[in-house]
Amino acid sequence: MKIIYTDSLVVGAGLAGLRVAIASKERGLDTLVLSLIPAKRSHSVAAQGGMQASLGNTVKGMGDNEDVHFQDTVKGSDWGCDQRVARMFTHCAPKAVRELANWGVPWTRVTKGSRQVVVNAEKVTIEEAEAAHGLINARDFGGTKKWRTCYTADGTGHSLLYAVDNKAISLGIAVHERIEALKLIHDGKRCHGVIARCLITGELRAYIAKSTTIATGGYGRIYEVSTNAIICEGIGQAMALETGVATLGNMEAVQFHPTAIAPVGILTTEGCRGDGGLLRDKDGHRFMPDYEPEKKELASRDVVSRRMTEHMRKGKGVDSPYGPHLWLDITLLGRKHIETNLREVQEICDYFLGIDPAVDWIPVRPTQHYSMGGIRTDATGESPQLKGLFSVGEAACWDMHGFNRLGGNSLAETVVGGMIIGKYVADFGENNDLVLDTKLVEQAMGDLRAEIDGLIDGDGTESPYTLKQEMQCIMMDYVGIFRNGPELDKAVAGLKDLLVRSRNLIVKNKKRHANPELVEALRVRRMIKVALTVACGASARTESRGAHAREDFPQRNDRNWLKRTLCSWPDTNALEPEIHYEDLDVMQMELPPGYRGYGIDNTIPHPDTAKREAEIAVKLAELGEHANRYEQQQALMSFELPEELMPKNERLTDKLSAHVGEKNS
Repeated sequence: MKIIYTDSLVVGAGLAGLRVAIASKERGLDTLVLSLIPAKRSHSVAAQGGMQASLGNTVKGMGDNEDVHFQDTVKGSDWGCDQRVARMFTHCAPKAVRELANWGVPWTRVTKGSRQVVVNAEKVTIEEAEAAHGLINARDFGGTKKWRTCYTADGTGHSLLYAVDNKAISLGIAVHERIEALKLIHDGKRCHGVIARCLITGELRAYIAKSTTIATGGYGRIYEVSTNAIICEGIGQAMALETGVATLGNMEAVQFHPTAIAPVGILTTEGCRGDGGLLRDKDGHRFMPDYEPEKKELASRDVVSRRMTEHMRKGKGVDSPYGPHLWLDITLLGRKHIETNLREVQEICDYFLGIDPAVDWIPVRPTQHYSMGGIRTDATGESPQLKGLFSVGEAACWDMHGFNRLGGNSLAETVVGGMIIGKYVADFGENNDLVLDTKLVEQAMGDLRAEIDGLIDGDGTESPYTLKQEMQCIMMDYVGIFRNGPELDKAVAGLKDLLVRSRNLIVKNKKRHANPELVEALRVRRMIKVALTVACGASARTESRGAHAREDFPQRNDRNWLKRTLCSWPDTNALEPEIHYEDLDVMQMELPPGYRGYGIDNTIPHPDTAKREAEIAVKLAELGEHANRYEQQQALMSFELPEELMPKNERLTDKLSAHVGEKNS
């Protein structure tokens, strides 16, 4: 039995995992990262449009700050997020952007003077301040009041991942590649590491650590068509689920991106619409103003995806051999802009569609894109049930996204969440001892070895490829953008049947090393369990909130459903998860539930909302009219961060106002 020891073990080498690893290593802890693939190929590299941070450098971002970003994030979540976590995040986002600049990210910068942009299908000229020249630029994104999304053309994830990975390399952080973690080692109270399999040799290894951080990304590949990389199969969530102790949160909250190319589902960034692109139907009609006259194409992602689907249901989609689609028109941006700021989109259109987006419209339709749910953690990133188990990024339900994520907040979460949670992981490593229980390790290793032996030596009849395809079709057909009771019942029944059949798998390739069929068999059982948490959670939640849209329950029901879904797996023989709930306390919210700003307000209010609003009014009145925004915010909802992250953020407006003050004095 091969055992490898470390202080801080991180599973997943994307942006979130690497940022946690960097925080641990900088504290002097021995740090080790496991990755399915070379770090620079992690799915973080695919993020295009940018990351949100309230720098307020561009003229269209003037007046932005943590308060505005916080309000956008909470409203975007449809009041499903943890507001303290959202505050922690928005406070640290500007710090993370500037840190990344120091690490070598070539952020697109502001050029002083006039420049032409497209706003609401019209070319307008804006004037950038001389004082802003050379500062980090920002573009418009859906669901935001200000231009806040910092970017490097449309390859932001690529730039960030290379810079962060290079930082990790400079610190000497070891990354074990082609290694798949499949089982958590735990005693029911504390996590001690993982059992992992080498994808090349088939060797099983035990990695023992003080802390274990799951940063394996989302679970988009439980769907048939997804913008996610093929490695985003939810195995990190499944490992936590299979402990029977750790819980998953809000797994039914699955976001569909409006503009993936048809039919393959490759993403075209929200930056296309943020920069002024339009959505058109089969008649060339720009239809989004008909549904959302204020925000139009830049409504929140869940809203745009639903409006597009509604429009296609009315027969306004473009017929194709692969089903209906709509058009994304970025021709009005001009060739220079596309070749400068949307280069990846141009290449995708050329390579996969054979079109030139400077002259041709792009065929798009909503496609599964992001997982708001994940391993439930507290504000420090630690599982409330398993001490020493942390999670970060899309793998986690840290819960700054609630039931819908704003564009640009996911790339931001990887590095901001990694920055914050990394410090708590490092604290844990400094304050706790490494515990090695060889019997516990042997038991976990034995369980995984027995599973592999059963697949290799067994006489099953079910193909893992067939089961996976059937699971993906069920999720796509019955647990999509619009959901209803009968279809969700079909999904749950179908997935339970697949889980039973997965106990009778056959692996025709009997090799124990470099065996893709064995890899698929080990994953598909776990993926079906993850899919069941999504379907069962969606079936139980009889309301519509954010990306969870029930046609049979169209109202957001704060009275009965202002709560977080928690799933756990009872035992190895169970066919569905146990579901319980965690109430969101309105009386602790800085921003009580209200109208989100899209369509009609058909919310069923929470009985404490009016009470909290009145309490907030009293608190603000007691502070007096001279209280600044920081004093007001702390009075309404205090939040904590590691001391070095607490200082205020400085903005261009602060410098300009200080300069004016000096002149006047």
